[in-house]
Amino acid sequence: MINEIREIAIIGTGYMGRQIAAYIAFHGYNIHLFDANPEALTRAKQFVLKNIETYFIKNNIHRDPRDELTKFIFLDTISEVVKDVDLIIESVPERLELKKSIFFQIDKLAPIHAIIATTSSSFSVSKLEDVVERRDKLLNLHFYAPIPKRPMVDIMRGKLTSDETFKKGREWIESIKCVPLIAKKESPGFVFNRVWRAVKKEALNVWAGKYADFKDIDRGWIIFTGMKMGPFALMDAIGLDVVFDIEMAYFNESGDPNDKPPQQLKDMIDKGELGMKSGKGFYDWTEPFESRSPQFIKPNKVK
Repeated sequence: MINEIREIAIIGTGYMGRQIAAYIAFHGYNIHLFDANPEALTRAKQFVLKNIETYFIKNNIHRDPRDELTKFIFLDTISEVVKDVDLIIESVPERLELKKSIFFQIDKLAPIHAIIATTSSSFSVSKLEDVVERRDKLLNLHFYAPIPKRPMVDIMRGKLTSDETFKKGREWIESIKCVPLIAKKESPGFVFNRVWRAVKKEALNVWAGKYADFKDIDRGWIIFTGMKMGPFALMDAIGLDVVFDIEMAYFNESGDPNDKPPQQLKDMIDKGELGMKSGKGFYDWTEPFESRSPQFIKPNKVK
């Protein structure tokens, strides 16, 4: 564990925030979690405990998983969660004004030495520089879920990020057994996420333009890459509302009509079809798995 980074705060305990918390706790760090929604904090605690139980079973560890919860502090006030921490990871929805508001609060409340990072999928951290004073201590740290299966993190500096901050961030990523994917300069979508964004954008355009059924796109992807899920199943896992917000961020940045997500995606969201978390998105996640799998791939080969 790096001496400079011992205590970590995570702001936002949604899909990504709770995964980061559950993962990094196994690498010796104490985790402070904040969410304004008490139900989200409860779900995060349940998620973390389930992950600890799974880890103990897999590694034949005979201890009460609940004892490991001492590494976690669940709080509903930002001032308490960022007190005495060394690294703060913001993981709130992909809306720039919301992120600015969070960064402004963190900057005023956190210790002066603390690094502030965003897990944003589309916004460069430089877009948040104007609301903070510690402009030399900002980073993009973009994780890929599920983290144990995709142990890599895009890391990118802002316009004024110091070399020391960047070095600490890179070494911290390595300390949690992830590969740092280094953006050498500001890049929309960072490193691998930029590649994934291109796949996601074209998959949506092929589907929305009625050029092909989304299941055939997923089938092709599974066969070609050997992965277990195609782009549409992955988007369901992320949450279609989250995907839409991310794509809108790209569109607002470029102003290019070709970057605007299709209306059909917005229509699904308006109907409450958000993916796994709502039970239905492109796929119906309440049905047996066999009904969602590509017809020619055995169910036990695709999960």
